[in-house]
Amino acid sequence: MEIAQAARSSYDDIADMYHSLWANWYLPAALPALEKLFFSQLCSGGRVLDLCCGSGHVTRELVERGYAVTGVDASAALIAIARRELPQVDFRVQDARALVGLNGGFDGVLSTFDSLNHILSLGELGSVFRGVRDALKPGGLLVFDMNLEEAYSLDLRQWSVEMAENNLGLMRGTYDFASKLATTELIWFVETSNGLWRRHRSAVEQRCYTEAEISLALAEAGFKSIQMIWAREAGMRADLGFGRVFFTARA
Repeated sequence: MEIAQAARSSYDDIADMYHSLWANWYLPAALPALEKLFFSQLCSGGRVLDLCCGSGHVTRELVERGYAVTGVDASAALIAIARRELPQVDFRVQDARALVGLNGGFDGVLSTFDSLNHILSLGELGSVFRGVRDALKPGGLLVFDMNLEEAYSLDLRQWSVEMAENNLGLMRGTYDFASKLATTELIWFVETSNGLWRRHRSAVEQRCYTEAEISLALAEAGFKSIQMIWAREAGMRADLGFGRVFFTARA
């Protein structure tokens, strides 16, 4: 979801799969952690940037809690769904590594569902953090989650299946311990009106970073009060919390 704006996102071909199959997966599991680390720290009515917002699952929660939200994502297809679902929100197709036009007025920035693991080099992750720092007011809050190597060490090479009405999703993953790169292969079958099935396929890449690398990149971007909290300790459900950490920092 963080691919250059001029390029086609790896999520474009599976945007409907992402929206329909994962609508009730991440957010319910993460809500206790988000309540503790973000919602309780930022008053309703504040300006929030939902960074790598996807099709708007977390954005909806932010709107319902009374925040003034801007959502950005590099996938034009996901943003199209988000605009359809939440027409009152300012959604923008933007590369997280090169944020523009945000004018430094946000009280908080939230990035969820290990979105920043899609940034494939440490230098580019630093670019994301510098752009976020510029988007925040002095003292503004940044909260995000990422997967550490513990999460990628799981054996995900077998296909997993997600089923919904008239569609079927298949997922499997690989992880290279040498390069720290993970690849998730996704295949989505959708039943058409004439009873045939249409196939969509994509391969999504992620990069694993260490806690030290992430913390140093935040500090070099100008962030202060940097903290790392294991997702399970923050209250996230164990299955999605395994190997996942939350970072909080202040501009």
